[in-house]
Amino acid sequence: MEIGSKIRNARNEAGLTQEKAAEELGVTRQTISNWENNKSYPDIISVVKMSDLYSISLDALLKEDKDMKSTYLEHLEESTNVVKSQTRKSRIITIGIYIVAWVLLIVLFWLGEGGILTGNEMGYSFLAFYLILPVVTVVTAFFIGRDQMWGASKWLMVIFYGIMYMLAEYATFSLSNMLHNEYSHFNLPGFGMFFAGAVMAAIGIGTGLLAGNAAAKKNREKSTDTTGV
Repeated sequence: MEIGSKIRNARNEAGLTQEKAAEELGVTRQTISNWENNKSYPDIISVVKMSDLYSISLDALLKEDKDMKSTYLEHLEESTNVVKSQTRKSRIITIGIYIVAWVLLIVLFWLGEGGILTGNEMGYSFLAFYLILPVVTVVTAFFIGRDQMWGASKWLMVIFYGIMYMLAEYATFSLSNMLHNEYSHFNLPGFGMFFAGAVMAAIGIGTGLLAGNAAAKKNREKSTDTTGV
């Protein structure tokens, strides 16, 4: 039996029309029709969603027999690689946004040392370390927490954020003090800043994780309610 026929039979056994299945899977009815008539193949994410929606195991849905086209297995491998590529791109964008903001804050500080912000160090400190950097930290950490593809490794980012937050303070105010005192004393990194950055990151990741789990649970309940009708 070809994959299209398996998908169609699973949908029919679940008592769903193509329109309803398309709505639940987030695709068009024509896409469902193309899958069931072997005009195109579903990606791996859609296959997993169909497994939940139709209450059929992935093994039963994808088990290969002599009539199944090998091109579909190649398609699954290709689509899996696409998903991995998109995940890597999303991670790079998220971390990139944080790093850009981090660098800009340091650059602005040293521009101020040259005259642009001179005399307003307290205002800069409040804006940079009590508003902008905390917001960027929590927001980017939230997206990391919500992305289930990170797995348990997402919690390692707490260390990353802590180090970056500590270095931001060290590369600005601490270094400036050492320069103004002609290095008569050497400042060590403020580990309190590491703790502050780590706590904010943990809050963002934890909140994102809860949001991601809540969304996943809602989708599972929605699928269960649909298939139970």
